[in-house]
Amino acid sequence: MSLIGKSVPKTDGLAIATGKPVYTDDLSSKDALIVKILRSPYANAKIKNIDTKIALLVPGVECVLTYKDVPGTRFTLAGQSYPEPSPYDRLILEDRVRYVGDEVAIVAAIDEKSANKALKMIKVEYEVLDAVIDFETAIDNKVIVHEEERHCNFDIGMQRERNIVSTHKYEKGNIEEVMKSCDVVVEETYYTQAQAQAMMETYRAYNYLDHMGRLVVVSSTQIPFHVRRHLSRALNMPSSKIRVIKPRIGGGFGGKQTACVEIFSALVTLKTKKPAKLIYDRHETFNCSNSRHAMKLNVKIGATKDGVIKVIDIDALSDTGAYGEHASTTFGLVGEKTMPLYNKLEASRFKGYVVYTNKMPAGAFRGYGATQGCFAVESTVNMLANKLNMDPTELRLKNIVKEGETAFAYNKAINSVDLEACIKKGKKMIGWNEKYPSKDLKNGKVRSVGMALTMQGSGIANIDTSSVEVKLNDDGNYTLYVGSTDMGTGSDTILAQMACDILEVSMDKITVVSADTDIVPYDPGSYASSTTYVTGMAVVKACQQLRDKIITVGAEKLEVEKEFVEFDGDKVVCQDKSISVFEISTDFTVGPNKNQLIGFASHGSPVSPPPFIAGFVETETDKETGNVEIIDYVAVVDCGTVINKNLATIQTEGGIVQGIGLALFEEVRYTENGQMDTNTFMQYKIPARCDVGKIRVDFVETHEPTGPFGAKSIGEVVVNSPAPAIQDAIYNAVGVRVNKLPITPEKTFMKMNNM
Repeated sequence: MSLIGKSVPKTDGLAIATGKPVYTDDLSSKDALIVKILRSPYANAKIKNIDTKIALLVPGVECVLTYKDVPGTRFTLAGQSYPEPSPYDRLILEDRVRYVGDEVAIVAAIDEKSANKALKMIKVEYEVLDAVIDFETAIDNKVIVHEEERHCNFDIGMQRERNIVSTHKYEKGNIEEVMKSCDVVVEETYYTQAQAQAMMETYRAYNYLDHMGRLVVVSSTQIPFHVRRHLSRALNMPSSKIRVIKPRIGGGFGGKQTACVEIFSALVTLKTKKPAKLIYDRHETFNCSNSRHAMKLNVKIGATKDGVIKVIDIDALSDTGAYGEHASTTFGLVGEKTMPLYNKLEASRFKGYVVYTNKMPAGAFRGYGATQGCFAVESTVNMLANKLNMDPTELRLKNIVKEGETAFAYNKAINSVDLEACIKKGKKMIGWNEKYPSKDLKNGKVRSVGMALTMQGSGIANIDTSSVEVKLNDDGNYTLYVGSTDMGTGSDTILAQMACDILEVSMDKITVVSADTDIVPYDPGSYASSTTYVTGMAVVKACQQLRDKIITVGAEKLEVEKEFVEFDGDKVVCQDKSISVFEISTDFTVGPNKNQLIGFASHGSPVSPPPFIAGFVETETDKETGNVEIIDYVAVVDCGTVINKNLATIQTEGGIVQGIGLALFEEVRYTENGQMDTNTFMQYKIPARCDVGKIRVDFVETHEPTGPFGAKSIGEVVVNSPAPAIQDAIYNAVGVRVNKLPITPEKTFMKMNNM
């Protein structure tokens, strides 16, 4: 019986619920040195002098390292395949600090008390410099965040002396001419805020030297193989001398696609030859890691009077903070994952800049630029519907891309999509026809609905390649070796389901071994919505190869031609003769053949097929206070074939909650001097269960011919639609649009009262 499409329980679900898995800190030795970081109190400063003599005298302190004691090779911490598109603009430690929280010195001691005491004994003389905090003033500011040249592996349009990290311009068609021919043009400017990933397990790494003197790094990371490469470059040592192990990880959401901690603790181990660990507290996780890129986006859309969208023009500015991790790549998705939704276009353009500022670096966060672009473009489409006096669902039905078409924007062939079915099903589930646009409850509150569409991608086309190995063991069971990272998503379960389907065995016959760079084949890691689509296809290929080997040797044992046998997962059969998989397994491992049967395959895709969602929300807005409550959220998802409906549903629900947080609550805020004032959960509000109302998820299944069993991704697309849908629902309730996220009651109230 096929397991594809079945809601198979997570293989580790019960263990996680009962507290059995071990995480990074659970694996650290009792004698591991405690590593602490001295951090800059200033947003921009030069270190004129640093004195560590007294700190080194603190009992229990093993080492104190400054910029004078570390390698001087520049690198990037972005978890991307080599050669990385992010600039090499970091040093382990430097005599220049560029944001409040930037690293100044590393301390290692036998216990936390000693390490913290030593931190206080380090004397630093700073030359405090002016800082650029507002990203809208960064270009051509008198303050230059990086005063020296920075290496880029690609031409990303860096103009360092202008504080520009990346320049982007995509254009197709004659924007100005098509815009002139439109009956209706709408234009608006939007601001999306920096958002913290807020995973439960903070950043952490533990290291030791093995018996061969190799560096072993145990890390809570999404990118074990990329971490190994970062360490190799930054520490000037061969990758072969480094092993990275990823145990159970307590969430990442993109934050752990940036290697925030591993280099510092690894350096201590190399210097002292002793085990060491670095664990960020919650304050450091908020203040000294990475966040979503804050952006300003101007969107202009032109259409005919009957609602045909002819042109979309996006001009954007993105804030990468002090360092350029993921700067150009997140920015590119703003246009690439929004404009192809609408395929009656005659012209499209996306242009803009990513800039350096003296704030904590931005990085990867679920949605990765598409989230910001979706808010701006979908909000403007809703504005257009209102100006045309059209139902926004009908406007979209008139313009959406259809299966088999090549999207005008970015020339993307769309092999699998049924947005029409998604919209129609979502309308029915939310009760759109009865509720649109709003209903006054006569008690000072208004119920209203809003909607938005979104798309994402599945892996990174022509770049990331995953490899998988599956072997038949001597007991007739199988071991599946994958380099992807299960962050709680259930990817290990889904990959096992695929293997079971091809090998025709039950889940208990498959053991999944993942994310140890010494043991598993190469995988770029879990990001870019790649695991089900890219790693999954590698699993399919490897298991098909192993299945073919089992059938081949079974036929040989039965002394018949291969085409005359059948395989049922338990045995190879030809009429009244058969040989079991167990017999084959023993014969080819401990038996005379001694040639263990193994399947191995790599997969990278030339395309990145988009999943789609139609998102619908019902809200209740208080006309007196501007407070908004989520009553109901409906998401109808097209992710191709749904491999595991239960896990896909949970992924979607979690993403919607994060999207609601972006829309209404969450914001990484800074003071004028660059201090973050939202660096604890007391100040940084993520949605609680009472804040998200009822969330309902359904699927429209299509078949993606390039994906495993017809599947596409689902990991990131789920976060994008809440912000524009909620914004439009609020407009339908009280007649104002808040274009700067988050949409707080104060902002809504002020708009309602023209204040």
